[in-house]
Amino acid sequence: MSDSSGSMNTVIFFLKLAMVCFAIVSSSNISAQSNRIVSEIKFETVKIPPLKTIKVGEGHYFVDFGKAYFGTIELLSSISQTNNLVVHLGEKLAGKNNIDRNPGGSIRYQKIDLNGLKANDTVTVRLVANKKNTSLPAIQLPGSFGVVIPFRYCEIENLEIPIKKVALFQKAFHYRFNDDASHFESSNEVLDRIWNLCKHTIKATSFTGFYVDGDRERLPYEADAYINQLSHYSVDSVYSMARRTNAYFLDNPTWPTEWLLHTVMLFYQDFMYTGDLKVLKDSYEALKLKTLIDLERQDGLISAKSEKMTPELVLKLGFDKQDTKIKDIVDWPPGQKDTGWKLKNEAGERDGYEMMPINTVVNSFYYQNLKLMSSIATHLKKPKEVEFWNTKASRVKKGINGILFDKTKGTYIDGEGSDHASLHANMFPLAFDLVPEKRLKTVVDFIKSRGMACSVYGSQYLLEGLFKNGEANYALDLITDTKTDRSWWNMIKIGSTMTLEAWDTGYKPNLDWNHAWGTAPANIITRYLWGITPKTPGFKVAQIRPQMGNLSHSQIKAPTINGCINGNYKKRNTEQIFEIELPENMKAIFILPKQAFSVTLNNKKIEITKEIQLKSGLNTIRLKEKS
Repeated sequence: MSDSSGSMNTVIFFLKLAMVCFAIVSSSNISAQSNRIVSEIKFETVKIPPLKTIKVGEGHYFVDFGKAYFGTIELLSSISQTNNLVVHLGEKLAGKNNIDRNPGGSIRYQKIDLNGLKANDTVTVRLVANKKNTSLPAIQLPGSFGVVIPFRYCEIENLEIPIKKVALFQKAFHYRFNDDASHFESSNEVLDRIWNLCKHTIKATSFTGFYVDGDRERLPYEADAYINQLSHYSVDSVYSMARRTNAYFLDNPTWPTEWLLHTVMLFYQDFMYTGDLKVLKDSYEALKLKTLIDLERQDGLISAKSEKMTPELVLKLGFDKQDTKIKDIVDWPPGQKDTGWKLKNEAGERDGYEMMPINTVVNSFYYQNLKLMSSIATHLKKPKEVEFWNTKASRVKKGINGILFDKTKGTYIDGEGSDHASLHANMFPLAFDLVPEKRLKTVVDFIKSRGMACSVYGSQYLLEGLFKNGEANYALDLITDTKTDRSWWNMIKIGSTMTLEAWDTGYKPNLDWNHAWGTAPANIITRYLWGITPKTPGFKVAQIRPQMGNLSHSQIKAPTINGCINGNYKKRNTEQIFEIELPENMKAIFILPKQAFSVTLNNKKIEITKEIQLKSGLNTIRLKEKS
């Protein structure tokens, strides 16, 4: 995410991290010491052999492990070498078989001197710690890890013994991960490669046991964690990492207004995917605060600049210092004038957003929070609270569609008093179902005129809004774009095996190459292209609403807490064939496209309705659309 705006007091950090883990593992008497806390997390250590080894000079070898992981190098030689070795590790290449020694930004490289090799001794290369991401408040790793960096490549110099006598491994650390829990392929090779890029990112960035923002800071941020969470749920059925991170945020919030407003969203998704109501029950009062409802003015809209943002409220929200400045962010980074960076896009990733006290993006998030709190109150059987939240939501929706909409232009403005319409001021209302049907065309047309004028974070909401409103083809075009550098294909093209913090260094000069908030396509493919989401908490009933766009075929394996949903899709002229296999004890609602005029389920013609019921086992759906 964004650059840290301060450091926490060491003692307070230890106490808070202890509280987090106590909330997660309530049956354990967890010590307040950081090392003990991290030791509770189940990590995996994997030794990965080279994908290829190339001799580039006398005693000089280049090694490619295929993918970047967080870890170090382990060597085992069958014979001795007394002379020193030089080892280079890095994420980025400068040439065909040459690691970039000065990669820029927060892209990682290290040079290490080794004191020779003894026969049959295992040597784990000891790396130098980066103070920024290994000191508090960064998430601390177990002492047994040593120092780790993300790297894909290795170079060895001064090797006097035959390379075949040296067993060389990439020693990688990550949270437990089942590679077989998910799968995706389609008729679009670019889309498939982007899926694999995102899936690997989720696995490799799990090395702290928390959803952190990447290697630059190794800190949890709510917005980063939300995209990470959705993508993690889309590739593996592991929920403990999300829950641990969510608990952390209750007492360790971050400064952006919209990040605070992701907290309810994080907890709500945990409930929908796991069905565990206890977490919501225990956190309900804290979540009320995180909606920022205390900032409401008379018409229901909120502002971080309100005089109601008192020092007392700042402390109640979980901050350590009562003078913490909570500020709107919209997207990151902001423009060149704000950062001092020389950016390719002078306006930054905000599309020229005019930062007004009453901010359209902030209030769109606020509306989403109110809707989710109503749903949470429903599940907690609090009817008066349901009515309370619904009343609030209706008033905020009215305010946004009145005060923050330009009827002349047919678009949402950036905030009260602004006459500027940005992509962000329109894509967030679209994503959060704020746009009345009569306004959809002008809003969607405006959004499509702006392209990918947002960051990798903002793309999550841009794509959601498009898929929700019948723009699957355009959304797929954005995901699979190969012509611009504001694309996931650019991340692959420049050589990264994980998603970047920003589209490229020209858009954020200090970016890292391992940021899971860039994995929007993973969860968009599962949750919107295939349309697989929990209809009821804990996936007792799934909802499947596929929007395949221009794909001619696709397969998916989507993990759930109850087992995997398998899908197979083929399109033949105007006929679409879906084979959906549900695990035992699961039902599903299949949402039909509006264009369907003939439908069969398991070879029996059925009446066309908005949705059809699927049972556990194999379901074959054939539907024809009007040509």
